[in-house]
Amino acid sequence: MEKKSYRGHIAMLSANVMWGCMAPVSKAVLQSGINPFALTTFRMLGAAVAFWVASLFGPKENVPPKDLALLFFAALFGIVFNQGSFIIGVSLTSPIDASIVTTTTPIITMIIAAFYLKEPVTGKKITGVFIGALGALLLILSSGQTSSSNGNSIAGDLLCLLAQISFSVYFVLFKDLISRYSPITIMKWMFMYASVCCIPFSYHQITAIEFTLLPVSVFWGIGFVVLGATFIPYLLIPIGQRLLRPTVACMYNYVQPLVASVLAVLWGMDSFGPVKIIAVILVFSGVYIVTQSKSRADMEAEQS
Repeated sequence: MEKKSYRGHIAMLSANVMWGCMAPVSKAVLQSGINPFALTTFRMLGAAVAFWVASLFGPKENVPPKDLALLFFAALFGIVFNQGSFIIGVSLTSPIDASIVTTTTPIITMIIAAFYLKEPVTGKKITGVFIGALGALLLILSSGQTSSSNGNSIAGDLLCLLAQISFSVYFVLFKDLISRYSPITIMKWMFMYASVCCIPFSYHQITAIEFTLLPVSVFWGIGFVVLGATFIPYLLIPIGQRLLRPTVACMYNYVQPLVASVLAVLWGMDSFGPVKIIAVILVFSGVYIVTQSKSRADMEAEQS
């Protein structure tokens, strides 16, 4: 493993740990009466403000109109469709169904990367992806959550799947664009575009909120969603996107249910038994196997 790739692994691991922490926090915020559309807009607008403020202290980079247009489409796939579809999907289906659907991200990314970037689909890569998926599924299915009986669960599952496809498309198609600029420059434009897209659809939900009646804990929760689960992770994601192959980077998606499971144990909502220990081993074994698989550059070097 190249030394610089360690930065990518640390970045992706850290981002997914924070996303794993977001699940229980955002659930508490939504249960307080905050509309899913409103929370999504708070997340996007708050992150946009944070990135633009950070850009005042970061590198001054000129982004030409062509790349600004590409960043708009990157924002659609990486933020708007991804976050919007997922938050609506979660409101229609059960937490366990939504968590299961998220395990498809590395598989979808592997397929898209094979077609678009011509990355080889090796036996080792397939093995690692499915071992990691098996570990994530064990974590999810061994939790105390129950499946939804909501008649809209199929629509919710499909929306969650659309969110994963959207993020995989973003991760693969915009890899070269992301490598040209600093993470702050990329994200300040992407989140600004995302906010502009979402505000018209959530304006009425936001104005209907009685902010003076909300407990302080809700504001702390929104603050964590905006900064701890959006600003910092999306600051780290471009680093992993730049330094790691798409399938390797997306393998860290399996860390999210692991973190959520650990939090549930610490908060007395679940127990950590032998099944979860096996699941943790499978998740990190899967990640390791995929990192050891050969890239297209490796195979071209061998042929030459």
